Amino acid sequence: MNTTAFLILRLAIAASMFGHGLVRLPKLSGFSQWMVGSFEKSMLPAAMVVPFSYALPIAEFIVGLLLLLGLFTKTSLIAGGIIMIALILGTTLIENWEALPSQLIHAAFFAVLLSFIQHNTFAVDNLLKK
Repeated sequence: MNTTAFLILRLAIAASMFGHGLVRLPKLSGFSQWMVGSFEKSMLPAAMVVPFSYALPIAEFIVGLLLLLGLFTKTSLIAGGIIMIALILGTTLIENWEALPSQLIHAAFFAVLLSFIQHNTFAVDNLLKK
């Protein structure tokens, strides 16, 4: 992988995460209600779903923004991977198999980018090292 390919992949996953968070933030309460409704027949109690449903859009937005900038890239990629693992677990608990491929693809993006982090040259991280 070269630096340009890394940049394209980083910006692609960043745009997805940033966009997911951005559109959900203005309607946080409605998003939370939708998520709680989605999990009402699962084994997870609402007391666990509610805080996650409010934290998720904020986490997506922050991870996306940091990856767009290339700031704290390695940490942001790890955080993004953890978010995807949590989403994958939740998706399987409610048997939403249609959403699973997208989440697995996102997780793969985070893993690939982490394995090629040395190619992260077009990033604010590198300006801070100087």
